[in-house]
Amino acid sequence: MSEQTAPRPTVSVAYHSGYGHTAVLAEAVRRGASDAGADVTFVDVTTITDEQWHRLDAADAIIFGSPTYMGGASAGFHTFAEATSGRWAEGRWADKLAAGFTNSASKSGDKNNTLTFFAAFAAQHRMLWVSLGLAPGWNSSSASEHDLNRLGYWGGAGAQTPLDGGVDTVHKADIATAEHLGARVARQAALISAGRHALAGTV
Repeated sequence: MSEQTAPRPTVSVAYHSGYGHTAVLAEAVRRGASDAGADVTFVDVTTITDEQWHRLDAADAIIFGSPTYMGGASAGFHTFAEATSGRWAEGRWADKLAAGFTNSASKSGDKNNTLTFFAAFAAQHRMLWVSLGLAPGWNSSSASEHDLNRLGYWGGAGAQTPLDGGVDTVHKADIATAEHLGARVARQAALISAGRHALAGTV
């Protein structure tokens, strides 16, 4: 049997952005995943098309993103999540990788509630959650707000943007952290894709 190269992993970034800040992070996630070798689909869940639904179904990994509003994910993202119930019933997303990112105006802003919702949403779809994989930054006297994971999240990427700031005020460290998340998911998706490809070749 001749060896065949495993296909490039496919990653979808499914996000909602109310004022553009989360879209900046979504683009950073996309860039990180693409630079790590993945084919990436970019999906604004409030304007999702039938073709984009098909791409989500075919992806090796889906990375969810939403601003944190009033202590949780946005209404726009929840509408999308509830629209996946048919896919949940059919198990279409079972065993895909999942991860998440969020942004709020406050340093905490109860962002962990949004990341926890993403993880529970993924678990209900029988997906496999990928954590941020970074130790907390900016947590000692010698640390800096420019550290990766400066806000100290474990479950996903958390970002903070001033309430009255434009999209240009998204913190560079938060953008770099989002890029890290995209790259991490792409690398894990590549491992799983290669493993499945190898197992298929032994049948």
